[in-house]
Amino acid sequence: MGKVVLVTGVARQLGGRFVRRVQREPGVDRVIAVDAVAPAHQLGGAEFVRADIRQSAIARILAEYAVDTVVHLDVSGKALGAGGRTAIKETNVIGTMQLLGACQKSPTVRRLVVKSSTSVYGSAPRDPAVFTETTPPKSLPSGGFAKDAVEVEGYVRGFARRRPDVAVCVLRFANILGPHPDSPLADYLSLPVLPTVFGYDPRLQFVHEDDVIDVLGIAANEPRRGTLNSGTFNIAGDGVLLLSQCSRRLGRPTVPVLLPAVTWVGSALRTIGMTDFSPEQIRLLTHGRVVSTVQMRETLGFRPKFTTAETFAEFARSREPGLLPPATVGGVVDRLAALPLPGGAGPRERGSGAVQTTHGAR
Repeated sequence: MGKVVLVTGVARQLGGRFVRRVQREPGVDRVIAVDAVAPAHQLGGAEFVRADIRQSAIARILAEYAVDTVVHLDVSGKALGAGGRTAIKETNVIGTMQLLGACQKSPTVRRLVVKSSTSVYGSAPRDPAVFTETTPPKSLPSGGFAKDAVEVEGYVRGFARRRPDVAVCVLRFANILGPHPDSPLADYLSLPVLPTVFGYDPRLQFVHEDDVIDVLGIAANEPRRGTLNSGTFNIAGDGVLLLSQCSRRLGRPTVPVLLPAVTWVGSALRTIGMTDFSPEQIRLLTHGRVVSTVQMRETLGFRPKFTTAETFAEFARSREPGLLPPATVGGVVDRLAALPLPGGAGPRERGSGAVQTTHGAR
């Protein structure tokens, strides 16, 4: 008999993609797709079981199908459908508790993969330039999805101590972007005008949806020779982008807001339902966050196909043009530079003090 893989959170695009991918893995005999909501997308040959992981029925499912590999993707910062913040937290935290309790009692479970986030490090003014997997946060997240992720990882560590025979892999993803993003940060970056914190230009990292699927596949299988896929790993594309670079590449103007007023702006955005502007997201857009991916490469043996900049470019192509498209702005600047100078002089030559532009965003 081959492996029996159970995947949670399959109603989301990311979960659906992974279900379709894992079915093609050699040695996988059966895939059980679980979610409280019926997915709108196809799941291939997987068996869909409509179940809420917050309920004890998940234990029955593990036993009925003799599941040996669990991939827990139902940890998210954004509600699916009309659910609010309370529903998200219950699924993230209580759902994880129920799932881990069921895994602990199951004699067949041998591998557990959990989707987490680099938001567990928080964002604070005295943060190190780069977080490693063992760097303690200067200030623990106080709320929102970041706090959920901290609690989830705490329960996973407890499970690993109680079941040392189970291989446990926790993947801390940077902000996931691509053509079909599903996150509060993607909602924020899709606003026509981006409110920013006056005086701050945070560093950001991104990971492409395709790379997320690839690394989940590595984590869910037996480790390849010379690698180890048990433990905690930061997952991010190479390089960083400043928020100001992101806004220029999207063609979206920014509106700097004084820090004391940012909370009010966030509340206003939440009221009109445009984006989840939680306090933790405000801290990210103030202080930023960068993580080391050395362990991802050297221990896990994973090398992303997309850099942070390439990931963001894919996201930008999937969005509507902003109010200030980079190519249009570049063309206007070029035309202004070509105008005659005062006094009848001709236009300035390149290299003689004129501002040189490029039509691709910097």
